[in-house]
Amino acid sequence: MGERNPYEGAINNLRKVSDIIQLDKHIVEILERPQNIIEFSMPVKMDSGDVKIFQGYRVQHNDARGPYKGGIRFHPQVNLNEVKALAFWMSLKSSLVDIPYGGAKGGITVDPKALSHDELEKLARGYVRAVKDNIGPDRDIPAPDVNTNAQTMAYMMDEYSHLSGKYEPASFTGKPVGAGGMPDRESATGQGGAYVIEDFIKSLPKKQKEYTVAIQGFGNVGQFFAEIIHYMGAPFKIVAVSDSRTTVFCGNGLDIPFLISHKKDTGGVAGYDKCEAMGSDEILALNVDILVPAALEGAITSQNAAAVKAKIILELANGPVTTEADEILNNNGVVVLPDILANSGGVIVSYFEWIQGRTGDIWESENVQQKLQRKLVKALSEVSKTAEEYKVSLRDAAYILSISRIAEAIRLRGFNG
Repeated sequence: MGERNPYEGAINNLRKVSDIIQLDKHIVEILERPQNIIEFSMPVKMDSGDVKIFQGYRVQHNDARGPYKGGIRFHPQVNLNEVKALAFWMSLKSSLVDIPYGGAKGGITVDPKALSHDELEKLARGYVRAVKDNIGPDRDIPAPDVNTNAQTMAYMMDEYSHLSGKYEPASFTGKPVGAGGMPDRESATGQGGAYVIEDFIKSLPKKQKEYTVAIQGFGNVGQFFAEIIHYMGAPFKIVAVSDSRTTVFCGNGLDIPFLISHKKDTGGVAGYDKCEAMGSDEILALNVDILVPAALEGAITSQNAAAVKAKIILELANGPVTTEADEILNNNGVVVLPDILANSGGVIVSYFEWIQGRTGDIWESENVQQKLQRKLVKALSEVSKTAEEYKVSLRDAAYILSISRIAEAIRLRGFNG
């Protein structure tokens, strides 16, 4: 395919932006390498009585601006290069929206669909035991990611609390409300994406009465985003969604609440007989105004980027557009709202939950939403102004802002001697 691995692509973007802002070469060298890489094998006793060994990772990229922060994913494709790239993007994401975190990411190479509930709990607790000396509310605060959820975080927080000998609600975020979480966290990434696209559309010099939307990926993030946009109504109309197997398309608009219920009942979007069905990847080439990749990284590549007809891409997944594809999209006039801005709602609300866990104050939903929207609108405005100033894409502008802030923290703390 000729695509770089995701970490090489991330570092390529770092070097590109570093040249634009003439960043000190020592700081570039610091940011090119994660500060810590933790790899481990983890035995789990399965329900059958057999012991199975799983491969786990935690990569801590940079903590110049604060403790490491980033999710943990359970997925068959988890590997070190992927986790390194995700940790790097977390550093940039936290910096861009100006919260006092660095970046980290973790994962286990596993197909969670093949495990029972008890086996998944053992996996979650085993992960915490493997990295317990490297995490904590002042050092590295994990959160949910692909195929992990609030219940996973509850198990992990409980395990860490047992190991610490005291209740540690700020050790993990994305927990259930009854275990120290907050009600807005699960929907935060999708809600944040809705705030970003809504504000971006308002800023356009030429506005349309209607913007058709296609959402690639109908998991947690995609479903929440779809539901929020659906109830917002005009000017947005969702005409297509896809999961890993099927795309459903309806030019008159999809009944999103029904489709969410249908997926819950059947396990997928296939069989939704109110609209046209097609291959999963065909969603990327549909003639829509806004394409929302909300699944895994590397969805849009040099092989399919030229077929993208949407004029706006909202990246709710991490790294859904490869470096090669990004260049093709830019040349074709496609505006990409980059992941480190578009999907940062999750880490912002995680930050609020972390404060709640440390202080014992309970944040009301209205307060969370006001602060979330304010942060994202401000970040979008700063990115747009930076793009105009440097005459670069929104992705390059977001990188310029976030890397500049991390570099300033490194210089002020004297990391480069």
